[in-house]
Parts: sequence; structure tokens; C-alpha cells
Amino acid sequence: MNWQPYKLPYKLIESAAEIGPLVESLRGREVIGIDTETTGLDPYRSRLRLLQIATPEAVWIIDCFRLTRADLDPLRPLLAGPTPVKIGHNIKFDAKFIAHHLGIRLDGVADTYLASLLLSAGSETDRHGLDRVVARYLSLNLDKQAQRSDWSGELDQSQLDYAAADAAVLLPLWEEMRKRLEEADLLVTADLEFDCVRPLAAMELAGVHVDVGRWRALLATFQQRHDVVEAELQAALGAGVRQQGLFGTPEPINLDSPTQVREALSRIGIELEDTREWRLQKQKQVDDHPVISWLLEHRTLSHNLAAYGENILEMIHPVTGRLHPDFRQIGTPTGRMTCNSPSLQQIPHTTDYRSCFRAPEGRRLVIADYSQIEMRILADFSQDEALISAFDQGADLHRQTAAEMFDLPLNQVTQRQREYAKGLNYGLVYGMGAEGLASRLETGIVEAKGLIERYFQAYAGVARWLEAAGEEAVNVGRARTASGRLWIFRLDPIDPVQQAALRRVGKNGPIQGTASDIFKRAMRLLDEALDGLDAQIVNAIHDELVVETEESIAAEVERIVSRTMIAGAREFLTRVPVQVDVTIGEAWLKGR
Repeated sequence: MNWQPYKLPYKLIESAAEIGPLVESLRGREVIGIDTETTGLDPYRSRLRLLQIATPEAVWIIDCFRLTRADLDPLRPLLAGPTPVKIGHNIKFDAKFIAHHLGIRLDGVADTYLASLLLSAGSETDRHGLDRVVARYLSLNLDKQAQRSDWSGELDQSQLDYAAADAAVLLPLWEEMRKRLEEADLLVTADLEFDCVRPLAAMELAGVHVDVGRWRALLATFQQRHDVVEAELQAALGAGVRQQGLFGTPEPINLDSPTQVREALSRIGIELEDTREWRLQKQKQVDDHPVISWLLEHRTLSHNLAAYGENILEMIHPVTGRLHPDFRQIGTPTGRMTCNSPSLQQIPHTTDYRSCFRAPEGRRLVIADYSQIEMRILADFSQDEALISAFDQGADLHRQTAAEMFDLPLNQVTQRQREYAKGLNYGLVYGMGAEGLASRLETGIVEAKGLIERYFQAYAGVARWLEAAGEEAVNVGRARTASGRLWIFRLDPIDPVQQAALRRVGKNGPIQGTASDIFKRAMRLLDEALDGLDAQIVNAIHDELVVETEESIAAEVERIVSRTMIAGAREFLTRVPVQVDVTIGEAWLKGR
């Protein structure tokens, strides 16, 4: 192609007087390219060095070391407004630096990184760095060597050339990628993702508060229990050990060694093929020997102490005193977000852990999550009248399902039967078959098949939709969500094992992906609704949002959260009612 990124003229701006002409030159533009160069990756401990703004004719490079925040304020309407559309690559990173250092919330964006993820449609082989994306869509080589250079001192020509090229390439890249998004019918999904950048950047900047004292007290309690359980195990499993230590005492069993544990169990009469958790759980159902319970508890305690121990406290930011997880906006093919450093999504859902995540003094947390959102999506997709009726009437769906499965009046359904039904309701969405249900219910496969048949007799529309979704996955090899999000399945439909996997993801992909669509739309609506209030989204876990707010307006924020989350779901679900459960509290706990 004719366009040459390195030959696009650029101007270095080092004085406030040059900002006015820049603003005038950008007025009326439909799209501009946006990029930044920084002295590091952390907005709180690194500085914003350059802000690059590109048009098709030229690039302006603003040296932020030479200008104050006030000098750059004339850019606010352009950067914070819906137009011009700001094209960036992984623009969440730029948005955080611009927000922290310039006090401007970047909005009206399009992100070629997110676009690349959407177009890859779940591919695990595509790479999404700017150089890879430019090569894939423009057949150009983009030199990224200067990216790792020192941006804190005097800048040389190669650094300025690099900064200009990174911004300039964004406009032709977006032009090409937008065509591809349109061809793939992904523009609606792309807009949904782009709109979510603003709340996600703000959430990462805000971070979440953790009570260090409570956390350490929790660790001490777990460590004490871990030591007790380990001592019990050593005493029980050490019986009959031939190998003696130096002073005649048995050598300790390495409880992390499957071989040693299996051999020790054999010596006390418990024969197992292996010591994987599912097998230990199964053995516990057959023979509730205390050693099996101790082994399971020991593994849980060991895992939690390793995964959620002092390492979490080491991630507390020295400037803010808070945790600032990194959220990957499209973390799975279904659009679910993932996070790390730390992964708050993996924090155990127990009171002891979650009570450590608290609002600072004078503030409150508003915790809200969608009630049975995936089942509501299934009802809306399948148009199953019985399932829709249950939601319309506000019935206990799992109790009603249990009544159908076990042929009982509602008032005779036991809690255990309700839990079975809950497992079936969600299990079928994830492709669970008779064997999986039999294992879950501790019953025979024939009986499990009978229960599934009764379920599908009660919810015939669900049966038809799930069957059609599974067939489409096998025959077409793809699935879409309500927004149009695309997942191309790269499995062999001829291979029986892979075909079964295709059917499972074909059933679940559209449902889980639509839940992601709903959640991200709700995040954006909530972010807009909280503008001007002392309230900020601080955490997002699949179908749950946590807002930290000033105590006196917590009730108002609670109403806003409920209203906007319902509104977000209403854009995708037309037939079923949507329910949001909201709690106000001092800690990350549900229920008042």
C-alpha cells in the first residue's frame, strides 16, 4: 500500500502557545489516533512523557514534561467527548495515564487491540501486540525497538520517529479493521467493548481496599489449623512406616507426594488408584474415614495459604495503599473478563476472606449481582413458556425444577433436592450429561437419564434450543451472543470426543457470552450514572459489581446500581424479568 508510517510529518509541541492551534486543527475531525509514551507501566509511580495525536496528514507530539496539566486543559473537550473518535491500541493503558496525570477521562474510543481479539473469535494462536496486528491487517513491519528505551531524559530522533509512527499507523489500521468488523457483523459488539474501556480504566485506577490486620489474622488462623491437620495426618499415615529417622521415629510423609500418600493410605487399608481430589471426594462418600477428610482439608488449606497468603499483601500499592488488579477486558472467547495481580475472581467466596475487603472509614460498599442471569438468558433464548412463567411469577426456579424432577408438591421438596435441581439447571447449560448428573446425585445412570428426560418434558423449549445450539456448533462451527460476539470453534466435528466438546461449548457459549455482553453494558451505564457522585466501581466479578461510595449517599447509589444493571440487561433480554440483588455494607459480603 502507498501509506508510509515513517514518512508522515510530525510536530513536537513544547509550549502552551502551540496547544491552541492543535485544538483548532482537530476540530471537526471524525477520528484521530491517540498514543502515549511513559517512563514506566504504573500510572502512580511513572510519568506521562509524550501524548501523540495523529490525523491522516500529520502527527502532533506533545512533550508532557514541558507543559502543565492546565496547559493541556483545552484538549479536554476533544479527549473526554464522544467525538472525534480516539483510535488507540490497548487504549486502557493510555486512558489510565491521561486520567491520572492530566485529570481527563478519555472517552469516545475505538481500540484496535480489542478489535483484534474480537476478530480472532477465540483463536489461541493469534497475537495482539501492535506490531503483530499491523503486520496481519496492513502487511507492514512496525519497529518496536524504541519502546523499551529511556523516556525520562532528552529524546533523540529515533524516539520521536517511533512515537510518531505508533500514532500514525492507528488510523489506516482502524480503517481496515473496521471493515473487517463490519464484514463479520461485529460492530455492535465492538462498540460495547469500546464503551467499557472508560469504566474499566477508572476501576483499575481506583483499586480496592483490603484490611491488612484482618488478612494477617486470617492467615494465622489458617496456618494454625493447617499445622493441626498435618500433625493428625502424619500420625495416622505414619503408622507402620518401616523407614525410621535418625532417632527411631518415623520419617514424615511428604503430603505433597501422590506416591507417598497413596502408599501410606494403602498401609492403613485404603486402596486408591491415585490421590486426585475427585477420587478422594468419591472415597469419602464410600468410606468417611477421617484421614480422607483431613487430606482434603489439608490440600485446601495449603492451596489457600500459597495462593492467598502474604503474596496478596505484597501487591498493595505503596502510593495508594490499595490493590490494583489488572483486568483483561476480553479474557475468554465468551467475552468474560479475567484479572490478575491479584486475581480477585479467584478469592474464595467465604465470609472469612471477603470480610477482609472493606470500605475505608466513612465509606460503604454497594455489592450487586444479577440473580440467575444465565438461566434468564436461557429462558429468553429458548422462549420456553414454563421457564419464563417461573421467572414472571417470581417462583423459586430450583425448587420448582425439583418438584418436576422428583414428582413432588412444591412444599415437599427438600433442600437437598433443590440443590440437585440447581445443579441440573446449570449443568445442562454447561452440557452435563447423564453420567455427570449420576455422579452429582450419587445415583445410577439410568435414574439420571430419567431425571433429565423429566426435566426436558417440563421445559420442552429448553430441550429444543439446547439441541439446536449443539447441532449448530457441530455443523457450522461457530456461535454468537446477543450482541453478535463471535466464537469460532476450532475442533474436529468428526472426532467423537471433540464433537461432544463442540456441543457443550455450542450450548454454553451464547449464554455465557450474552451474560458478558449484559455485564459490560451495565458497567458503562453505571459509570455514566455515577458521574458527579463520590462513588466509584472498584471490583467486577462475572455478574457482580462492587461500588465504593461515601457513606451518606450509599442508599442513593444502591438505587442507581440496581436501576442501571437492570437497564443493561433489558437491552438484550426482552421476555424475562431481570432481578438484581443489592447489599450495602462495610465489607465485600452479600446480605445485610
